[in-house]
Amino acid sequence: MLMYKLPLVELVHFYLISHGQAELEESKNQEIARLQSALEMTQLELKETKEMQNKEGQTAKNIAVTQEVPVTNDVLVKKPAAENEGLKETKELPLKESAAASSTSEQVPTTQGIPVTSDELTKKLAAENERLKALVSSLEQKIEETEKKYEETSKHAMEAESKIIELKTAMQRLEEKILDIETEDQILRQQALLSASNSKTSETAATSAPLENDQQENVDTLLKCVSQNLGFSQEKPVAAFTIYKCLLHWKSFEAEKTSVFDRLIEMIGSALEDQDNNDHMAYWLSNTCALLFLLQRSLKSSGSSADKPAATSIFSRMTQSFRSSSANLPVGVVQLVEAKYPALLFKQQLTAYVEKIFGIIRDKLKKELSRHVSSCIQVPKTFEESKDDTSPASHWQSIIECLNQFLSTLKDNFVPPILVQKIFTQNFAYMNVQIFNSLLQQKECSTFSNGEYVKSGLDSLEKWCTEAKEEYAGSAWDELKHTRQAVGFLVMPEKSKISYDEITNDLCTVLSVQQFYKLCTLYSDGNNNESVSADVMSSMKLLMTDDSENDSSSFLLDEDSSIPFLVEDITDSMKVQDFADVKPSAELTENPDFQFLQE
Repeated sequence: MLMYKLPLVELVHFYLISHGQAELEESKNQEIARLQSALEMTQLELKETKEMQNKEGQTAKNIAVTQEVPVTNDVLVKKPAAENEGLKETKELPLKESAAASSTSEQVPTTQGIPVTSDELTKKLAAENERLKALVSSLEQKIEETEKKYEETSKHAMEAESKIIELKTAMQRLEEKILDIETEDQILRQQALLSASNSKTSETAATSAPLENDQQENVDTLLKCVSQNLGFSQEKPVAAFTIYKCLLHWKSFEAEKTSVFDRLIEMIGSALEDQDNNDHMAYWLSNTCALLFLLQRSLKSSGSSADKPAATSIFSRMTQSFRSSSANLPVGVVQLVEAKYPALLFKQQLTAYVEKIFGIIRDKLKKELSRHVSSCIQVPKTFEESKDDTSPASHWQSIIECLNQFLSTLKDNFVPPILVQKIFTQNFAYMNVQIFNSLLQQKECSTFSNGEYVKSGLDSLEKWCTEAKEEYAGSAWDELKHTRQAVGFLVMPEKSKISYDEITNDLCTVLSVQQFYKLCTLYSDGNNNESVSADVMSSMKLLMTDDSENDSSSFLLDEDSSIPFLVEDITDSMKVQDFADVKPSAELTENPDFQFLQE
């Protein structure tokens, strides 16, 4: 249970963040609505103020025109310029009278007060206008800040949801691993019980004998049918689906004792005797993977969830909801069952067969490649004499043809792409080890011309990976990075002008100091092309002297022949829905004893 502790604590944190997103959305909408309402009211007040200002200004202007006095800044009202020049003398009289009126202004306060009142009102309205503008700007800034804050919080919430999904997947994997541990533990305990109570086991076997005898004939019929190549339905193996449906119907998964699983394992083992047939091996890899997937999605250890108290805390409810989500499987395709010891043991044996068949196919491809890789390490003489001669390329072309043949076989048998990727990735890693170690051990391989030859082959492999696409090639091209960078150095012009930092940081980033130093010391060619400078060599010697872990063989690469996948990698790459339209064996569906296959 300690395996759950760290991810689930983090899961609770993100769970709370995710569930607070709705409240955040509502709060954000309310805040923006409040600010927008205040903005609208302020804009309306501003509009009314402007209208009042215009109205007051127009009123003051009208009074000034009527009284013939200045409205603002004591500017005299002038007569229209279009008046006849003959009325000039008549025009001067009102002006004189106006001047007289001005001299007696103290006695007419109303007339004199008009410009003063208009000037103060204008200033007052202008000040109010500026205040409202500042308020509008402030509200708009608050709305912008609120929206920006919401966007940042929303981004964090989305990241939290993504993290929850990752944690949910990790939790499911942990549950499956724990189930496997429980299965192994149950198998060990069961074996101990069987060895300690032989007499009781004999009685149990005698009790279940009639049921076994009743099913014996049907089991024989099933094994005879699925031992043949039944092909595929909806890109899924018919044999695996038929076996699963029969075991489910016969309730074999829930049986305390049954021989059907032993007979299935024996049948699969016999089928694997023909290891030289690539198509046959790929067919059974596809079937064992599909059957293992169906078992992984169906079987749960008996008592794993029984007699447990109801979930009360938020932690427990979250865990329970995640577990129950895996139980929502399409009806009629996969069903959850309480697996007993024989079924759990069968799943473990089936897992071992998946790994075994994978290893057989991987090693078969490696054997085929090894016949050509040795010829691709050192440039043939014909390639040095004439760059237009295409015959040396036949060695690399043989590798490409070998890769294409295996890829076609695996695709024709609908082997899960994740396993196809692993097969090619490990074989590209094998080629990387073979070629790179040869470049660092054989002086005749570390030349400019040999670098050109190997580079032409690497270009072919890169093209193959591109055409095969990532779905099947996976990260195979990345497995050649040591060879690619070593060859890149061999064909690099003017090596003496390259500094050590440029080499280690830009050109040969994955090579260790020991590997690069060994490559430099072996480098030579017929054109007397200089190697790296003495300063670069000195820098590497100094670093290797300080490296206490340095030894004579530390520059060589090691080959990894381990199984590069887990059961979860297979099950996560497949979906239950993909089996919804798969048809069982047509031969068995015509048999009256197998009518349940049509359901």
